[in-house]
Amino acid sequence: MIRAIYLVGGAVRDELLGLQHTENDWVVTGCTPDELLAEGYRQVGASFPVFLHPETGEEYALARTERKHGHGYHGFTVDFHPGVTLEEDLARRDLTINAMARDSHGQLIDPFGGQRDLQDRVLRHVSAAFREDPLRVLRVARFAARFAPLGFTVHADTLRLMREICASGELEHLVPERSWAEIAGAMAAAEPGQFVQVLRDCGALRVLLPEVDRLFGVPQPKEFHPEIDTAVHVMMAMNLAARSGASPRAIFALLLHDIGKGLTPKPEWPQHLGHELSGVPLVEAACERLRTPKAFRELALSVCRLHLRAHRLGEMRPASVMRLIEEAGLLRSPALLPDFLAACEADYRGRQGREERSYKQAERLRVALAAALAVQARDLDTAELEGVQIGEKLREARIAAIADSAGPAG
Repeated sequence: MIRAIYLVGGAVRDELLGLQHTENDWVVTGCTPDELLAEGYRQVGASFPVFLHPETGEEYALARTERKHGHGYHGFTVDFHPGVTLEEDLARRDLTINAMARDSHGQLIDPFGGQRDLQDRVLRHVSAAFREDPLRVLRVARFAARFAPLGFTVHADTLRLMREICASGELEHLVPERSWAEIAGAMAAAEPGQFVQVLRDCGALRVLLPEVDRLFGVPQPKEFHPEIDTAVHVMMAMNLAARSGASPRAIFALLLHDIGKGLTPKPEWPQHLGHELSGVPLVEAACERLRTPKAFRELALSVCRLHLRAHRLGEMRPASVMRLIEEAGLLRSPALLPDFLAACEADYRGRQGREERSYKQAERLRVALAAALAVQARDLDTAELEGVQIGEKLREARIAAIADSAGPAG
């Protein structure tokens, strides 16, 4: 067999879309693992024939086919003998826009109409084999969130396949870590709210995040939420945060910040008294189920519990501001402040017709935290105090500093 190397996947797609790409992935045909190892390539992983180039570090994968024989990530038989063709390798990919390649002469190879689907702004599956990997449901939703500003939508036939996957129970066999990787990627997308909407449309949201799925159709007071529907507000807040440059961690916190409203009995609608506290156990359960990293979990809990209090910063007494700072963990970890504020501000502004209103509470909290942190125990006269007494005096001094930072009107 004659060896050939092709640039594949995202690099080809993004180049055709006029987007920058930072990584190149390559497929090699007519080659064996031993041949690449002999040339200094380093194999990564035991399941698939993927190698790192000895100089560039880029990934080179032997062309392969896959056949499903069981549930989950390991339920595939992989074949990567030298006779596997490029088209056979591309056929196993998820979407047509990801199933294109360029040869060594720069010639585009597009056996499944990916370039046409790019032009039509359609996310369409390559073949019926799409249904063999349930993770592709999340991947399509993530691509929908990434490319929503370009006008991409999910093809009706692909959405139908996604619904079939969800109805089959295959999502329950997903490894949490794989699901989380897709969710985290969606939180970094241009319109993360679209990720939620697509998962809802295909039935995956009620499996992966039933706490969020319950928010659809739950009304809120119109005077505070002109958009009314709680899920619509959540998606608006997520998208606004993304446009403002918020971190994926802050956007994930927004995804979960109102899930307590899903517990409100219908007779109490549209009011949701105490939803921020009733939502805390739900956030904990969702993060446990998804194996969410600690940093994401802690911010989500903090935003869920404290976002309403953050909105009332302008009317708080200095002692109450201090309590908010403490409960948000900002004295211990001041670096949390930007993410906490980004989530709270997006919640405040992520409402129909309210997107441009100012959030003066952010500056109030920044100033208050700086004032509190500027007071250290070593600066106080604690000669006759010990233990708890020192801590109490330090806290009182910090509350006084917060009061001074607010000025005469504070």
